[in-house]
Amino acid sequence: MRGVLSAIVAVLGWVSLSYLLRSEVMAAGMEPETSVVILYEADGEATINVRNSDTGVALLHSVIKNVPEDPEPLLIVTPPIARVEPGEVQLVRLISTSKAPLKTQRLKRITFEGIPQSRADGRSSIGITIRQDLPLIVHPRGLPKHHEPWTLLEWKLRGNRLTVHNNSAYVIRMGLEVQLLPSKQSGVLPRTYILPGETLSTVVDAVLAGVNAVEMQPATVYGYSAPVYTAPVVVDGA
Repeated sequence: MRGVLSAIVAVLGWVSLSYLLRSEVMAAGMEPETSVVILYEADGEATINVRNSDTGVALLHSVIKNVPEDPEPLLIVTPPIARVEPGEVQLVRLISTSKAPLKTQRLKRITFEGIPQSRADGRSSIGITIRQDLPLIVHPRGLPKHHEPWTLLEWKLRGNRLTVHNNSAYVIRMGLEVQLLPSKQSGVLPRTYILPGETLSTVVDAVLAGVNAVEMQPATVYGYSAPVYTAPVVVDGA
C-alpha cells in the first residue's frame, strides 16, 4: 500500500511540475497607499492611490463592503473597475451618499483586487489575484477626533463573563485577546472591532479574587498597534 501511495505522489508531483514548466505563474498585486481609509462627512469624499506592483497590465476592481452589523449603504466607489499599467497608480474616489447626517462613526470595508489581463502572445498562464481588504471609517461632521478612543470603553465582570461596552461615538479596534489583572486570566473577544453603542462579551475559564483591571491591545485609527492599555473593570458580584 505504501508503494502505491508513493507512486501516486510521484505522478502528481511530475504532473504539477510539468504544468508549471509549460506555464508562467502570474501574480497581480495592487498596493493601497494606506492601511485604513477615513472619509470625513464634512468633506463628502475621500481618495486613495492604488499602485499596480505587478509586471503586467491588470484591472483594478474596487468594492465597498458592509460589515454584518451595519448593512446600510453610505457611499460609492469610483471607478469600480480601472485598467492600470504596470507600476502606475490609480486614484480611487469614495463618495458619501448618506442623506441624513451621521451621529457616530461608521465602519465599512473596501477591497482592492488586481485581475491580470490575458497575454497578447497567447502563452498559457496561471492568474493569481491578491485582494487587499482595508477598514473604511466614515467620520461624522462635527465629531472631534479622538486619538485614544479605547479609553472610553466600559468593562464589567460578572462571574466569569467579561463584557465591554462602547458608549462612545467612535469605532474602536483592538486585539482579540484580553487579560484580567492581576490574575493574568485570558479571554478572547468575538471580533477585533466594537461599533458605537455595542456590547461584546467573553467567558473566561476561571476568575481569581481581586480582579480590578483588564489589559488590552488597542489599534490606532490608522491600524497601527498602540501601547498595551490597562482599563479598570467593574466587578458585579450580584
